[in-house]
Amino acid sequence: MTHGNPVYILLLINLAGRTGGAPKQRKKVSPKPMTGEVEIPQPPTITESQLARCRETGDYRPLLFEWYKYVGTLSNFYSCIRSDSAAVRSLPTLHYATLVGLLNRCSRLILANVALSHKGLFGETTAILDRCIFESAVKVIWLCTKGDDESFSRFIADGLKTELEFKKKIEKNISDRGGTILAIEKRMLTSISNYVSCSGLTEPQIESAKKLPDMAAMIDVIGRDRLLYVVGQKIGSHHVHGTWPSLWLHYLDEQDGMLGPRDHDCPTHVNQYVFVPLLVLQAVDAFVRFICTDQRDARPMSELLDSVRDEILRFYVEVVGDDFEHIKEI
Repeated sequence: MTHGNPVYILLLINLAGRTGGAPKQRKKVSPKPMTGEVEIPQPPTITESQLARCRETGDYRPLLFEWYKYVGTLSNFYSCIRSDSAAVRSLPTLHYATLVGLLNRCSRLILANVALSHKGLFGETTAILDRCIFESAVKVIWLCTKGDDESFSRFIADGLKTELEFKKKIEKNISDRGGTILAIEKRMLTSISNYVSCSGLTEPQIESAKKLPDMAAMIDVIGRDRLLYVVGQKIGSHHVHGTWPSLWLHYLDEQDGMLGPRDHDCPTHVNQYVFVPLLVLQAVDAFVRFICTDQRDARPMSELLDSVRDEILRFYVEVVGDDFEHIKEI
């Protein structure tokens, strides 16, 4: 099995905060039950026979798939922390809801990928969802890094600007026909009004809000290397927009010297089970650190997330093998 584009491997190491080699040894943190009836989800159990099978075949996807699912579950679990919990600092309701919504989006899309790729296929579709997860995770980290009212307002207003543009178009159409409102127009105007009313912003505030920074600017603010932008956003966009690299990789096949449509047989690449969870773990960590009044409350959660990251990387080091060994001159 090929390891894939080395650029992705470099990025994964960058995300892990390492320069190569095996993850540093860290005391494993086991999930401990929370108070009441809620317990932290248990990590997957990987048996020696399962690991031996992966080593024998060179295919670690079944193993990393389980950790991929676990990260999706953790993202959902932490997004369920209530804003009125004793350890959570006072935050505006919509700010908290924005972060929870983004984390839940990460979780739901990861679990959608799990459903799609449980037999190892749908690589072309899971790559599209990966790009969506990537954006949401970066936005969580960016919002927690900024942490100010303006940044949250810009995020909320960004999606509503299009709604207001649509509203103006509908209202013009109504005016052009002398004030007669179609039933569908009434429903759309009501829907837009509901979006605005629950945002906590007025229409003038939405229209005057500064444009949301692009992904490159956000990644710079959160202190990540531009490689994250190039791979996660730009290369990830191939799969969303159907560029030539995406067509060549997923949708075309060469037979008898001619290019034609490829069959529905695209595997989910092993890197997809590593890149996304590493970034989502960082987003969850940024969230818990941001919401906790006392960082001593956040520390056990961060240690658990670090432990999960180390487990994923421990297995991924076996996947990449000696890709980062110095090439010896012959």
